[in-house]
Amino acid sequence: MKNDNFLIGSHVSLKSPNMFLGSAMEAKDLNENVFMVYTGAPQNTIRKPIDQLKADQGKTFMDNNHMYQVVVHAPYIVNLGNTFKLDNFSFAIEFLHQEILRAEAIGATQIVLHPGSHVKAGPKKAIQQIADGLNTIIERNQKIQIALETMSGKGTEVGRDFEELAAIIDKVKYNEKLSITMDTCHLNDAGYDVKNDFDGVLNEFDHVIGLEKLKVIHLNDSKNALGSHKDRHEMIGYGTIGFESLNYIAHHNQLTELPKILETPYYKADDGKKYNPHGYEVEMLKQQQFNPNIIGEMIENND
Repeated sequence: MKNDNFLIGSHVSLKSPNMFLGSAMEAKDLNENVFMVYTGAPQNTIRKPIDQLKADQGKTFMDNNHMYQVVVHAPYIVNLGNTFKLDNFSFAIEFLHQEILRAEAIGATQIVLHPGSHVKAGPKKAIQQIADGLNTIIERNQKIQIALETMSGKGTEVGRDFEELAAIIDKVKYNEKLSITMDTCHLNDAGYDVKNDFDGVLNEFDHVIGLEKLKVIHLNDSKNALGSHKDRHEMIGYGTIGFESLNYIAHHNQLTELPKILETPYYKADDGKKYNPHGYEVEMLKQQQFNPNIIGEMIENND
């Protein structure tokens, strides 16, 4: 059964020459009505000036093509939790100040942020450091929310459970400017049984943090077993969570108004060629029917 109000999209590129306009065009080509971008490469903090982002052209394109929301993801190397390298902490604060301006320029209302890693200082110190950073970054009158992401618990990551995220939120003065991104792969790898008991997971989230804080869903399958703490995404229906459970989450009646964003990996064929599955996954989830021929169709339609 197709739901025309279903908010589904993926991570798309933002690069020269078309910048944000190109991001919106790519999402449209994939038949998406929401999408996510990094404002530059996710592995570094090099960014173009706002006046080179083609923000207004992109927003106009979205309006003309019934595209409802763009989400920005902060680069994953930004770490507010590092209590050892204070120069890095200061840089992260300044970068996120500027990231808010870039995100607001392209019309985003949510910036997804990995909370940070404690780098062996322990989660308690990191939680306080992250909150201190957010208290410096967040301004009372800002429009955008910073959407802290649920993490898998890999290495020394903070945000591995709902309690750690709640502890950060409780320490931030203007915490109405904070929200949560729920990543299905990360939850699975952290030990939350989204495959068999997503309603239970959602109920626990509501009791610990509150459903009103949940603003973004990262819809990813996982290569790993429940509680593995590894964080390796898989194509929808090809991992340990599976299509049926992810489709249930995607169409959950308590998540109707939230953008569901795919961050699933490209399929790599035996000859080394890579194929983007997002358009095919979007269609499967819209139709609520797993396509067992997705890999063959990707290769056939792109060769």
